[in-house]
Amino acid sequence: MQLNPAQLSNHLSKGLKSLYTLHGDEPLLIQEALDAIRAAARAQGFTERTSHTVSGAHFDWSEVLAACGSLSLFADKQIVELRIPSGKPGKDGSTAVQQLVDQSRGNDTTLTLVILPRLDKLTRSSAWFVALESGITLEVQPVERAALPQWIAQRLAAQGQRVATGEAGQRTLQFFADRVEGNLLAAHQEIQKLALLHPAGELSLEHIESAVLNVARYDVFKLSEAVLAGQAGRVQRMLDGLQAEGEAEVLVHYTLAEDIRALKRVKDAMGQGKPLPMALREQRVWGVKERLFERVLPRLTQAALAALLQDAHVVDGVVKGLKSSEWPAQPWQALHKLAMSLCALCAATPVAQRR
Repeated sequence: MQLNPAQLSNHLSKGLKSLYTLHGDEPLLIQEALDAIRAAARAQGFTERTSHTVSGAHFDWSEVLAACGSLSLFADKQIVELRIPSGKPGKDGSTAVQQLVDQSRGNDTTLTLVILPRLDKLTRSSAWFVALESGITLEVQPVERAALPQWIAQRLAAQGQRVATGEAGQRTLQFFADRVEGNLLAAHQEIQKLALLHPAGELSLEHIESAVLNVARYDVFKLSEAVLAGQAGRVQRMLDGLQAEGEAEVLVHYTLAEDIRALKRVKDAMGQGKPLPMALREQRVWGVKERLFERVLPRLTQAALAALLQDAHVVDGVVKGLKSSEWPAQPWQALHKLAMSLCALCAATPVAQRR
Protein backbone atom coordinates (compact mmCIF):
# COMPACT_ATOMS: atom_id res chain seq x y z
CA MET A 1 0.00 0.00 0.00
CA GLN A 2 1.41 3.36 -1.04
CA LEU A 3 1.04 6.25 1.37
CA ASN A 4 1.67 9.95 0.83
CA PRO A 5 3.96 11.36 3.57
CA ALA A 6 1.29 13.98 4.29
CA GLN A 7 -1.06 11.13 5.22
CA LEU A 8 1.37 9.50 7.63
CA SER A 9 0.21 11.24 10.81
CA ASN A 10 -3.42 10.27 10.25
CA HIS A 11 -2.38 6.72 9.34
CA LEU A 12 -0.30 6.30 12.51
CA SER A 13 -3.17 7.54 14.69
CA LYS A 14 -5.16 4.50 13.55
CA GLY A 15 -2.46 1.99 14.45
CA LEU A 16 0.82 0.59 13.18
CA LYS A 17 1.45 -1.92 10.44
CA SER A 18 4.32 -4.39 10.69
CA LEU A 19 6.31 -3.25 7.63
CA TYR A 20 7.17 0.23 6.34
CA THR A 21 9.40 1.11 3.38
CA LEU A 22 10.63 4.68 2.90
CA HIS A 23 12.41 5.71 -0.28
CA GLY A 24 13.61 9.07 -1.56
CA ASP A 25 16.62 11.36 -1.63
CA GLU A 26 15.53 14.07 0.81
CA PRO A 27 17.24 13.23 4.16
CA LEU A 28 15.23 15.67 6.28
CA LEU A 29 11.83 14.38 5.18
CA ILE A 30 12.95 10.75 5.43
CA GLN A 31 14.22 11.40 8.97
CA GLU A 32 11.01 13.14 10.03
CA ALA A 33 8.89 10.27 8.70
CA LEU A 34 11.09 7.76 10.54
CA ASP A 35 10.85 9.79 13.76
CA ALA A 36 7.05 9.84 13.50
CA ILE A 37 6.88 6.06 13.02
CA ARG A 38 9.33 5.42 15.86
CA ALA A 39 7.39 7.71 18.21
CA ALA A 40 4.15 5.90 17.44
CA ALA A 41 5.93 2.58 17.95
CA ARG A 42 7.33 3.60 21.35
CA ALA A 43 3.86 4.63 22.45
CA GLN A 44 2.68 1.12 21.60
CA GLY A 45 5.41 -0.66 23.54
CA PHE A 46 8.20 -1.13 21.00
CA THR A 47 11.05 -0.55 23.42
CA GLU A 48 14.03 -2.04 21.55
CA ARG A 49 15.54 -0.94 18.25
CA THR A 50 18.28 -2.45 16.10
CA SER A 51 19.70 -1.03 12.87
CA HIS A 52 21.44 -2.77 9.97
CA THR A 53 23.13 -1.10 6.98
CA VAL A 54 23.79 -3.09 3.82
CA SER A 55 27.39 -2.43 2.81
CA GLY A 56 29.12 -4.38 0.09
CA ALA A 57 28.42 -7.67 -1.61
CA HIS A 58 29.30 -9.75 1.47
CA PHE A 59 26.67 -8.35 3.81
CA ASP A 60 25.35 -10.97 6.24
CA TRP A 61 21.64 -11.10 5.52
CA SER A 62 21.13 -13.93 8.00
CA GLU A 63 21.74 -11.46 10.83
CA VAL A 64 18.80 -9.31 9.70
CA LEU A 65 16.51 -12.29 9.24
CA ALA A 66 17.45 -13.59 12.67
CA ALA A 67 16.83 -10.19 14.27
CA CYS A 68 13.37 -10.02 12.75
CA GLY A 69 12.56 -13.51 13.90
CA SER A 70 13.56 -13.24 17.55
CA LEU A 71 13.23 -10.95 20.56
CA SER A 72 15.71 -10.17 23.31
CA LEU A 73 15.02 -11.10 26.91
CA PHE A 74 14.38 -7.47 27.80
CA ALA A 75 11.75 -6.44 25.26
CA ASP A 76 8.30 -7.63 24.25
CA LYS A 77 8.32 -5.65 21.00
CA GLN A 78 11.14 -4.42 18.78
CA ILE A 79 11.91 -2.20 15.79
CA VAL A 80 14.30 -3.57 13.17
CA GLU A 81 15.64 -1.04 10.67
CA LEU A 82 17.30 -2.00 7.41
CA ARG A 83 19.12 0.62 5.35
CA ILE A 84 20.16 -0.10 1.75
CA PRO A 85 22.07 3.07 0.71
CA SER A 86 22.73 1.83 -2.83
CA GLY A 87 19.10 0.88 -3.41
CA LYS A 88 20.28 -2.46 -4.81
CA PRO A 89 20.38 -5.40 -2.39
CA GLY A 90 21.90 -7.79 -4.94
CA LYS A 91 20.82 -11.34 -5.73
CA ASP A 92 21.16 -12.71 -2.19
CA GLY A 93 19.64 -9.56 -0.76
CA SER A 94 16.66 -9.76 -3.09
CA THR A 95 15.84 -13.21 -1.77
CA ALA A 96 16.44 -12.10 1.82
CA VAL A 97 14.19 -9.04 1.49
CA GLN A 98 11.37 -11.23 0.21
CA GLN A 99 11.89 -13.55 3.18
CA LEU A 100 11.85 -10.50 5.43
CA VAL A 101 8.48 -9.51 4.00
CA ASP A 102 7.13 -13.02 4.64
CA GLN A 103 8.34 -12.85 8.26
CA SER A 104 6.65 -9.49 8.80
CA ARG A 105 3.18 -10.70 7.82
CA GLY A 106 0.98 -10.93 10.90
CA ASN A 107 3.96 -10.15 13.16
CA ASP A 108 2.75 -7.81 15.87
CA THR A 109 5.95 -7.99 17.94
CA THR A 110 8.43 -6.75 15.32
CA LEU A 111 8.15 -3.51 13.35
CA THR A 112 10.36 -3.61 10.25
CA LEU A 113 11.53 -0.36 8.63
CA VAL A 114 13.33 -0.44 5.28
CA ILE A 115 15.07 2.78 4.18
CA LEU A 116 16.10 3.26 0.55
CA PRO A 117 17.34 6.10 -1.67
CA ARG A 118 15.37 7.38 -4.66
CA LEU A 119 14.66 4.43 -6.93
CA ASP A 120 14.44 4.29 -10.71
CA LYS A 121 11.55 2.70 -12.57
CA LEU A 122 13.40 -0.57 -13.19
CA THR A 123 14.25 -1.05 -9.51
CA ARG A 124 10.68 -0.32 -8.47
CA SER A 125 9.48 -3.14 -10.71
CA SER A 126 11.92 -5.68 -9.21
CA ALA A 127 10.56 -8.68 -7.30
CA TRP A 128 12.02 -7.60 -3.95
CA PHE A 129 10.52 -4.09 -4.10
CA VAL A 130 7.15 -5.39 -5.27
CA ALA A 131 7.23 -7.66 -2.21
CA LEU A 132 7.92 -4.64 0.04
CA GLU A 133 4.86 -2.92 -1.42
CA SER A 134 2.67 -5.47 0.38
CA GLY A 135 3.43 -3.38 3.46
CA ILE A 136 3.27 0.42 3.66
CA THR A 137 5.51 2.34 1.25
CA LEU A 138 6.23 6.07 1.41
CA GLU A 139 7.93 7.82 -1.48
CA VAL A 140 9.51 11.02 -0.16
CA GLN A 141 9.73 13.59 -2.93
CA PRO A 142 12.04 16.61 -2.69
CA VAL A 143 10.44 20.03 -2.27
CA GLU A 144 10.67 21.72 -5.66
CA ARG A 145 11.86 25.30 -5.87
CA ALA A 146 8.41 26.64 -6.78
CA ALA A 147 6.92 25.02 -3.66
CA LEU A 148 9.74 26.02 -1.30
CA PRO A 149 8.33 29.42 -0.15
CA GLN A 150 5.05 27.77 0.89
CA TRP A 151 6.97 24.98 2.64
CA ILE A 152 8.94 27.60 4.60
CA ALA A 153 5.72 29.45 5.50
CA GLN A 154 4.16 26.24 6.82
CA ARG A 155 7.23 25.47 8.94
CA LEU A 156 7.23 28.99 10.36
CA ALA A 157 3.52 28.72 11.16
CA ALA A 158 4.14 25.47 13.05
CA GLN A 159 6.39 27.39 15.47
CA GLY A 160 4.02 30.37 15.73
CA GLN A 161 5.79 32.69 13.29
CA ARG A 162 4.75 34.22 9.98
CA VAL A 163 5.73 36.80 7.39
CA ALA A 164 3.71 39.81 6.32
CA THR A 165 0.69 39.28 4.11
CA GLY A 166 0.62 40.27 0.46
CA GLU A 167 3.51 41.04 -1.84
CA ALA A 168 5.91 42.04 0.94
CA GLY A 169 5.54 38.66 2.60
CA GLN A 170 6.03 36.84 -0.70
CA ARG A 171 9.27 38.76 -1.29
CA THR A 172 10.46 37.72 2.17
CA LEU A 173 9.68 34.06 1.49
CA GLN A 174 11.36 34.22 -1.93
CA PHE A 175 14.48 35.69 -0.34
CA PHE A 176 14.47 32.91 2.26
CA ALA A 177 14.03 30.28 -0.47
CA ASP A 178 16.92 31.71 -2.48
CA ARG A 179 19.21 31.37 0.53
CA VAL A 180 18.36 27.71 1.27
CA GLU A 181 17.49 26.21 -2.12
CA GLY A 182 18.67 22.64 -2.57
CA ASN A 183 19.51 22.21 1.12
CA LEU A 184 16.32 21.33 2.96
CA LEU A 185 18.09 20.15 6.11
CA ALA A 186 19.85 23.50 6.43
CA ALA A 187 16.55 25.28 5.69
CA HIS A 188 14.98 23.42 8.62
CA GLN A 189 17.85 24.50 10.86
CA GLU A 190 17.53 28.13 9.78
CA ILE A 191 13.79 28.05 10.54
CA GLN A 192 14.51 26.63 14.00
CA LYS A 193 17.09 29.35 14.54
CA LEU A 194 14.44 32.01 13.87
CA ALA A 195 12.33 30.50 16.67
CA LEU A 196 15.25 30.99 19.06
CA LEU A 197 16.04 34.53 17.90
CA HIS A 198 12.53 35.98 17.66
CA PRO A 199 9.25 35.53 19.56
CA ALA A 200 6.09 34.19 18.00
CA GLY A 201 4.48 36.62 15.58
CA GLU A 202 5.38 38.37 12.36
CA LEU A 203 8.90 38.30 10.94
CA SER A 204 10.11 41.13 8.75
CA LEU A 205 12.45 40.89 5.78
CA GLU A 206 15.12 42.48 7.99
CA HIS A 207 14.73 39.66 10.53
CA ILE A 208 15.22 37.07 7.78
CA GLU A 209 18.13 38.89 6.14
CA SER A 210 20.04 39.23 9.40
CA ALA A 211 19.47 35.67 10.59
CA VAL A 212 19.36 33.30 7.62
CA LEU A 213 22.69 32.17 6.25
CA ASN A 214 23.30 31.53 2.58
CA VAL A 215 23.30 27.72 2.69
CA ALA A 216 21.91 27.01 -0.78
CA ARG A 217 23.27 23.97 -2.59
CA TYR A 218 22.86 23.43 -6.30
CA ASP A 219 23.25 20.61 -8.78
CA VAL A 220 23.54 20.69 -12.55
CA PHE A 221 20.18 18.98 -13.06
CA LYS A 222 18.35 21.76 -11.25
CA LEU A 223 20.41 24.25 -13.25
CA SER A 224 19.01 22.66 -16.40
CA GLU A 225 15.45 23.14 -15.15
CA ALA A 226 16.10 26.78 -14.23
CA VAL A 227 17.58 27.54 -17.66
CA LEU A 228 14.67 25.92 -19.51
CA ALA A 229 12.23 27.81 -17.27
CA GLY A 230 13.88 31.11 -18.29
CA GLN A 231 14.70 32.05 -14.66
CA ALA A 232 17.71 34.28 -15.31
CA GLY A 233 18.28 35.42 -11.73
CA ARG A 234 18.14 31.87 -10.41
CA VAL A 235 20.45 30.64 -13.18
CA GLN A 236 23.01 33.30 -12.23
CA ARG A 237 22.90 32.27 -8.56
CA MET A 238 23.18 28.60 -9.42
CA LEU A 239 26.16 29.06 -11.72
CA ASP A 240 27.93 31.15 -9.10
CA GLY A 241 27.12 28.51 -6.49
CA LEU A 242 28.30 25.61 -8.64
CA GLN A 243 31.56 27.43 -9.36
CA ALA A 244 32.10 28.18 -5.66
CA GLU A 245 31.43 24.53 -4.79
CA GLY A 246 34.06 23.39 -7.29
CA GLU A 247 31.74 21.67 -9.75
CA ALA A 248 33.51 20.49 -12.91
CA GLU A 249 33.09 22.86 -15.85
CA VAL A 250 32.88 19.86 -18.18
CA LEU A 251 29.81 18.51 -16.36
CA VAL A 252 28.04 21.87 -16.45
CA HIS A 253 28.79 22.20 -20.17
CA TYR A 254 27.61 18.66 -20.86
CA THR A 255 24.28 19.36 -19.13
CA LEU A 256 23.66 22.56 -21.09
CA ALA A 257 24.79 21.03 -24.38
CA GLU A 258 22.60 17.93 -23.86
CA ASP A 259 19.55 20.15 -23.38
CA ILE A 260 20.36 22.09 -26.55
CA ARG A 261 20.90 18.88 -28.53
CA ALA A 262 17.66 17.39 -27.21
CA LEU A 263 15.72 20.54 -28.07
CA LYS A 264 17.18 20.49 -31.57
CA ARG A 265 16.37 16.80 -32.11
CA VAL A 266 12.78 17.22 -30.93
CA LYS A 267 12.35 20.34 -33.06
CA ASP A 268 13.71 18.48 -36.10
CA ALA A 269 11.26 15.63 -35.46
CA MET A 270 8.40 18.11 -35.25
CA GLY A 271 9.56 19.58 -38.55
CA GLN A 272 9.21 16.13 -40.07
CA GLY A 273 5.58 16.02 -39.01
CA LYS A 274 5.80 14.11 -35.73
CA PRO A 275 3.54 15.27 -32.89
CA LEU A 276 5.37 16.87 -29.97
CA PRO A 277 4.43 14.12 -27.44
CA MET A 278 5.78 11.42 -29.75
CA ALA A 279 8.99 13.34 -30.42
CA LEU A 280 9.55 13.82 -26.66
CA ARG A 281 9.05 10.12 -25.96
CA GLU A 282 11.51 9.14 -28.70
CA GLN A 283 14.14 11.43 -27.16
CA ARG A 284 13.42 10.10 -23.66
CA VAL A 285 12.37 13.45 -22.27
CA TRP A 286 10.31 12.80 -19.14
CA GLY A 287 8.92 14.41 -16.01
CA VAL A 288 9.66 18.05 -15.21
CA LYS A 289 11.84 18.45 -18.28
CA GLU A 290 9.03 17.17 -20.51
CA ARG A 291 6.75 19.94 -19.28
CA LEU A 292 9.47 22.54 -19.79
CA PHE A 293 10.16 21.31 -23.34
CA GLU A 294 6.44 21.46 -24.13
CA ARG A 295 6.39 25.09 -23.02
CA VAL A 296 9.49 26.36 -24.81
CA LEU A 297 9.67 24.35 -28.04
CA PRO A 298 6.82 26.14 -29.84
CA ARG A 299 8.64 29.43 -29.33
CA LEU A 300 12.12 28.23 -30.41
CA THR A 301 13.04 28.51 -34.08
CA GLN A 302 15.26 26.11 -36.02
CA ALA A 303 17.72 28.95 -36.66
CA ALA A 304 17.96 29.85 -32.97
CA LEU A 305 18.62 26.23 -31.97
CA ALA A 306 21.21 25.77 -34.72
CA ALA A 307 23.04 28.88 -33.48
CA LEU A 308 22.91 27.61 -29.88
CA LEU A 309 24.27 24.25 -30.98
CA GLN A 310 27.23 25.98 -32.64
CA ASP A 311 27.76 28.08 -29.50
CA ALA A 312 27.81 24.93 -27.40
CA HIS A 313 30.47 23.47 -29.70
CA VAL A 314 32.63 26.58 -29.25
CA VAL A 315 32.20 26.57 -25.46
CA ASP A 316 33.20 22.91 -25.41
CA GLY A 317 36.55 24.04 -26.80
CA VAL A 318 36.84 26.90 -24.29
CA VAL A 319 36.21 24.50 -21.39
CA LYS A 320 38.99 22.28 -22.75
CA GLY A 321 41.49 25.14 -23.06
CA LEU A 322 40.95 26.43 -26.61
CA LYS A 323 40.48 30.13 -27.36
CA SER A 324 37.76 31.83 -29.36
CA SER A 325 37.80 35.49 -30.33
CA GLU A 326 34.08 35.97 -29.67
CA TRP A 327 33.91 34.13 -26.36
CA PRO A 328 35.43 34.71 -22.89
CA ALA A 329 38.69 32.86 -22.31
CA GLN A 330 37.64 31.73 -18.83
CA PRO A 331 35.48 28.55 -18.89
CA TRP A 332 32.99 29.72 -16.25
CA GLN A 333 32.44 33.02 -18.02
CA ALA A 334 31.80 31.17 -21.27
CA LEU A 335 29.38 28.83 -19.49
CA HIS A 336 27.55 31.84 -18.05
CA LYS A 337 27.18 33.30 -21.53
CA LEU A 338 25.91 30.03 -23.04
CA ALA A 339 23.45 29.40 -20.19
CA MET A 340 22.10 32.94 -20.37
CA SER A 341 21.68 32.72 -24.15
CA LEU A 342 19.50 29.63 -23.81
CA CYS A 343 17.72 31.07 -20.77
CA ALA A 344 16.85 34.25 -22.65
CA LEU A 345 15.36 32.28 -25.56
CA CYS A 346 13.32 30.14 -23.18
CA ALA A 347 11.97 33.24 -21.46
CA ALA A 348 11.32 35.25 -24.63
CA THR A 349 7.95 35.64 -26.26
CA PRO A 350 7.57 34.14 -29.74
CA VAL A 351 7.26 37.61 -31.30
CA ALA A 352 10.38 38.92 -29.58
CA GLN A 353 12.37 35.89 -30.71
CA ARG A 354 11.44 36.28 -34.37
CA ARG A 355 12.93 39.76 -34.33
